[in-house]
Amino acid sequence: MQYLFLFLIILCVNLLPAFGPPTWTLLVFARIDWHLDPVAIVLLGGVAAMTGRYLLAVGARRFRGHLSASRRENLSAASDALLKRRSSTIAALALFAVSPLPSAQLFVAAGLLELDLIPLTLAFFAGRLVSYSIYVAVATLAERQLGSVLGQVVGSPWSIAVQVVLLAGVAVLPFINWKHILQRSGDESGDPPPPQAA
Repeated sequence: MQYLFLFLIILCVNLLPAFGPPTWTLLVFARIDWHLDPVAIVLLGGVAAMTGRYLLAVGARRFRGHLSASRRENLSAASDALLKRRSSTIAALALFAVSPLPSAQLFVAAGLLELDLIPLTLAFFAGRLVSYSIYVAVATLAERQLGSVLGQVVGSPWSIAVQVVLLAGVAVLPFINWKHILQRSGDESGDPPPPQAA
């Protein structure tokens, strides 16, 4: 029952677009207070976090349908610009795998931009398996010393400020005139401008 409860908590936290506690803090708590198997909770945490973030991105993608046609066109232009270079695709995968930034806003942006969620989610899962393993291993070795650290991380003003800034960035994403920006960058680089929509 504790494993199921932990899975549901992590799933719900990863459905939040902002201000949820980092998943690793929940895993460390489960390891220290509930004495759950470290390998099991790392795998469980990775699957629950991956599922929650994927569903969050799908929800953001459905919300995109409520935006005006011009906003959707801007987002499509941004998505095309991001995906037309292989290096950008690799950078996006790396960002989801190892980024220290809160992942909720990354998944909301991916949903709004209609990026391919499967490789991004798998990259996120692989990266989280590594980071969760490190956190749980450290917790196992230093149970007493981590108690105060967890409280500082979860309630840190810096942590809250970063999430507010990222949330604001995602909120303005549909309102940026990406077509105009891409046309200007194309003109400056000498590339032909992208074709205009009929």
